[in-house]
Amino acid sequence: MMAVSSSASSSLFRAASSYSRTRFFHSSFRNLSPSSPSLLNHQRSLASAAVRSFHCSPRWSHRLDWRSPFSLRAQIRAVNPVIERLERKFSTLAAEHPFKAVLTSLPKPGGGEFGKFYSLPALNDPRIDKLPYSIRILLESAVRNCDNFQVKKEDVEKIIDWQNTSPKQVEIPFKPARVLLQDFTGVPAVVDLACMRDAMHKLGSDTNKINPLVPVDLVIDHSVQVDVTRSENAVQANMELEFQRNKERFSFLKWGSSAFHNMLVVPPGSGIVHQVNLEYLGRVVFNTNGMLYPDSVVGTDSHTTMIDGLGVAGWGVGGIEAEAAMLGQPMSMVLPGVVGFKLSGKLRNGVTATDLVLTVTQILRKHGVVGKFVEFYGDGLSELSLADRATIANMSPEYGATMGFFPVDHVTLQYLKLTGRSDETVEMIESYLRANKIFVDHNEARTFLPFSFYLSFTLPQQERVYTSYLELNLAEVEPCISGPKRPHDRVPLREMKSDWNSCLNNKAGFKGFAVPKEAQDKVAKFSFHGQPAELRHGSVVIAAITSCTNTSNPSVMLGAGLVAKKACELGLQVKPWIKTSLAPDIVASAVLSGNRNFEGRVHALTRANYLASPPLVVAYALAGTVDIDFDKEPIGTGKDGKSVYFKDIWPSTEEIAEAVQSSVLPEMFKSTYEAITKGNPMWSQLSVPSSTMYSWDPNSTYIHEPPYFKNMTMEPPGAHGVKDAYCLLNFGDSITTDHISPAGSIHKDSPAAKFLLDRGVERKDFNSYGSRRGNDEVMARGTFANIRLVNKLLNGEVGPKTVHVPTGEKLYVFDAAMRYKDAGYDTIVLAGAEYGSGSSRDWAAKGPMLLGVKAVIAKSFERIHRSNLVGMGIIPLCFKSGEDADTLGLTGHERYTIDLPSKITDIRPGQDVTVTTDNGKSFTCTVRFDTEVELAYFNNGGILPYVIRNLIKQ
Repeated sequence: MMAVSSSASSSLFRAASSYSRTRFFHSSFRNLSPSSPSLLNHQRSLASAAVRSFHCSPRWSHRLDWRSPFSLRAQIRAVNPVIERLERKFSTLAAEHPFKAVLTSLPKPGGGEFGKFYSLPALNDPRIDKLPYSIRILLESAVRNCDNFQVKKEDVEKIIDWQNTSPKQVEIPFKPARVLLQDFTGVPAVVDLACMRDAMHKLGSDTNKINPLVPVDLVIDHSVQVDVTRSENAVQANMELEFQRNKERFSFLKWGSSAFHNMLVVPPGSGIVHQVNLEYLGRVVFNTNGMLYPDSVVGTDSHTTMIDGLGVAGWGVGGIEAEAAMLGQPMSMVLPGVVGFKLSGKLRNGVTATDLVLTVTQILRKHGVVGKFVEFYGDGLSELSLADRATIANMSPEYGATMGFFPVDHVTLQYLKLTGRSDETVEMIESYLRANKIFVDHNEARTFLPFSFYLSFTLPQQERVYTSYLELNLAEVEPCISGPKRPHDRVPLREMKSDWNSCLNNKAGFKGFAVPKEAQDKVAKFSFHGQPAELRHGSVVIAAITSCTNTSNPSVMLGAGLVAKKACELGLQVKPWIKTSLAPDIVASAVLSGNRNFEGRVHALTRANYLASPPLVVAYALAGTVDIDFDKEPIGTGKDGKSVYFKDIWPSTEEIAEAVQSSVLPEMFKSTYEAITKGNPMWSQLSVPSSTMYSWDPNSTYIHEPPYFKNMTMEPPGAHGVKDAYCLLNFGDSITTDHISPAGSIHKDSPAAKFLLDRGVERKDFNSYGSRRGNDEVMARGTFANIRLVNKLLNGEVGPKTVHVPTGEKLYVFDAAMRYKDAGYDTIVLAGAEYGSGSSRDWAAKGPMLLGVKAVIAKSFERIHRSNLVGMGIIPLCFKSGEDADTLGLTGHERYTIDLPSKITDIRPGQDVTVTTDNGKSFTCTVRFDTEVELAYFNNGGILPYVIRNLIKQ
């Protein structure tokens, strides 16, 4: 073990001062004066939290071994006696904790104690026994963090009384244990932190106030492009190209890992962010300096929910929300309802976890779970592997829930051991969760508590109360895929051929392509590597095993390998042109093992996109078309000249289980994740400056200082409505963040391409929007640049353009927006239902703000995107039930005035406001500031200016 450097001591004092400064975070509506006795008590508890903050920084970057839950106290005390004295002083001050009476010791079986914890049973409230497990985690956090300032005793009571309070949409604060970033969303987050330091400096304040106060993990995983395939050195070759393209961006992230305290950057090549989180970063239970508490995490990717399969409460938030959480801001959330989803039975032979998750997604979308937790329970849970649970949890954004939660049970503990967690750590986790009644024991005959010194009989588990109930017998799940355009449009595999032909016939829409009968047999002939080839409607041109949904699930991955192995043995081959760059003028198909199949998501030119299990991806790649009935038609011809059918290559459940048991071993996980601490040679060779302030390069096309705080003063801009704004875009339903946010390749004729060309960047070096997320000038030009964008102002024309209303000119969205801004006009966006569904891309809110959009009026919003809009100072408004732009006769050619009160105190969450147009129309909308905290953000022009002003006041 390496010793803690002297800088660690100063880090503790910085953490202490940072935590004491947080006393004013809610000063705008808490009405506490700096000299009040209650505030002094808050300062004491916050000072105590400073020690916890330091000990909650379990990072090898801090030279502390967080993997050992028992060594931190000894490591720190061995370093510096000053820290020990300070710790004792803070412990004395912490005695005023409102729930100190329930602080309980957790004994070890062989003597001594694991540590102390805030005991929920010790609260002695029978309502707690009926709470869903996911709500108990919120309750524990509120009890532990209660200081009657940021978290009040009334907040604890709201959670205990969840059965009565959740239907009332009450607001509670939540402090996650850590924050998770990936590089595409992490880069702009670090850019914002660097920019916030500049703002603090310009306003004459301490720049060191801008530092994460909770552990932050940033995993670089989204950059790799598959340039090299079908060769033994493909991984190394692609990694080298990745570093060539992204050296500047990687250097910036490496700078951030040293410039900001409490931030770990996991280098490229370590794995997919959610896989790394599940297999390595997830603690399940924290043990920091003897304080035990559940792991919880918010992440800047919507599929952070994958960790829910491990019993860790986690969900996606916007990048700007995550930044506020890093800086010690409690997250304000509406206490959610919880849908109880009972699972029974067992999956049949040949049915995969992907089949199950697509079935669950369809059920939950139909039920309606937006803004709710989903908690799975029932005897069927014990039949699902941890990887299968993680697959279901991962898809939470697709079925609309905040979480798809699986409480910890014996399956979870087995997985922790499999992935390299120590026996001692697993024992501590089980003991704590059992003691705090957050553990599920499927076998109630197990009557002994493992940590007890005495025999103690476990009472039968009391049935929990849920907001609503669903049930699924796993035996009823059948092989299926979803598509061709949405993840919840499930199609049983046996019906796929007939469903495909229906889609060709149906009118254009989510389940239709409107191909005339006479054109359905069309053949596109071409030459590939000198050989004649042809494509028909339904031909597969992309077959990809991808996405965190499946790649952490060994059963489906090895199942895909077995399908490929059997096919090779029989002499089948994949068509050589599949996954190449094509431009057919027919309805070509992509089949992938991902979680999103919206138009333009997989490839701009594949109009039909299906989600399938990894083994089915291989099967469709071999068949070369989705227009096939696997039960009746052969996949191909074998080397013996005989027809090969689906059943000939499909592995049994027993075959897959045997492969998993022999291949997936603890040593594999241990050796893989040892490399994280060592990095790789290319990462290690990156040199970065030691300055804590970033030196912006004005010529950089990757990293650019954003203008968010350019003219910022200490005086908040205040509440404001919108007057005589033009409509920039007029949308229908299901506009996703893939439509809004810059994503994928940069089109050669786009405003972003022109910007790069003007700065000497050659087209071959454009890279992707994702890799340039740190440059606001590129990203603003890529906002609303999706080639599949359907804007009603264009009267049916599809593409990234709009009409400049005053002149009637058709322009790129960016160009039209700049013309409005230059003329001094505000703009709004009209939209239908589910506006902003999809990934939690912060640029889907930042981009419109930079374009000058002041409000979005929609039928409904996706949860994260609505919050992101507020965080960037954009007003989200909802049409009244049964109304939308069409029913109100709005064309988008009007000018819009939103009559919002000028005083923030006159605005309430969910308030009705009047919108009028210049042609005399008037209608009522609901303003979607859902919490008092969001109103405070709006009053300050956004969440980040709000945080800066409050930090400076301290």
